[in-house]
Amino acid sequence: MIVFAHPAFLWLLLLLPLIPLVYALCLRARRRRVRALGDETLVRALMPHYSPAKGWLRIILVAFAFAFLALGLARPQIGAKLSKRQTKGAEIMICLDVSNSMLARDYSPSRLERAKLSISSLVDKLQNDRIGLIIFAGSSFVQLPITTDFVSAKMFLSGIDNESVPVQGTAIGDAIRTAAKSFSSQSEKSRVIIVITDGENHEDDPVAAAKDAAELGARVYTIGVGSQKGEPIPVDGELLKDRDGNIVVTKLDEETLRKVAQAGGGAYIHAGVEEFGLNPIIQEIRAMEDEEFSSVVFEEYDEQYMYFLAVALLLLVCEALIGNRRSDRRLF
Repeated sequence: MIVFAHPAFLWLLLLLPLIPLVYALCLRARRRRVRALGDETLVRALMPHYSPAKGWLRIILVAFAFAFLALGLARPQIGAKLSKRQTKGAEIMICLDVSNSMLARDYSPSRLERAKLSISSLVDKLQNDRIGLIIFAGSSFVQLPITTDFVSAKMFLSGIDNESVPVQGTAIGDAIRTAAKSFSSQSEKSRVIIVITDGENHEDDPVAAAKDAAELGARVYTIGVGSQKGEPIPVDGELLKDRDGNIVVTKLDEETLRKVAQAGGGAYIHAGVEEFGLNPIIQEIRAMEDEEFSSVVFEEYDEQYMYFLAVALLLLVCEALIGNRRSDRRLF
């Protein structure tokens, strides 16, 4: 596969048709001057060694030389190689609640969409860190394994909705345990779990899960999304109701989230409208001791520009050696 380090120079190829066009206009102006001197046939007879065909051959060589020059300036590269890269940073596993309660609209456009926007903004600020994504409701699973591929992280993030996990509920403890198992073997000191949820846990014991994660070297941070006064849940254009026909109201359970963060050695932050809460956590992560990671990446493309420039130079040399004189030699 060929890639170009400076593809902007390829726009020069659009000028290629102008070279023979300008030459043709020059020939036309020359004929006018010849006619001004006298009969065109007689003037040509006075120049028996002039070769119009060689003129066109030279301009074709110039056009090809210009094309190869533009390609050379664009720096074509081929043959990416596998190389080992050493980086320093932290490993961050984000656990995102995708239960129906995250559809509440006390954040614009909803709790879930606001959380996704904040995570996307966080990804843009990461440098040498690694990030993973876990989604959970009644159960949890790894949406994106720990990686440095931030483009893929944003792609996977954009496809998340409340139907990504078929089992409804809020199993915070299961999400924390899944995250604790998803770190790479290279990280020991800089493991961070960020749980983004409204805190309404209905399935398990998240505090015990946070303690287990802390024993494995991970800090557990929690971000509470929602309000304590409660908010109805819009589903399919209607408000979600229970079996008795009453409108379901989802409230933020800050007490549980504080206990989880305390057990996990982290901190609890209430997501605000302006500041969602991820930036303060990132500042704490920056103060942690960075881990050194090794990864295999594709890089070090083989440069090919010198060959294109060499062909361009060779064509210009040939153009200069051809000249305009008609050859007196005959093949037969």
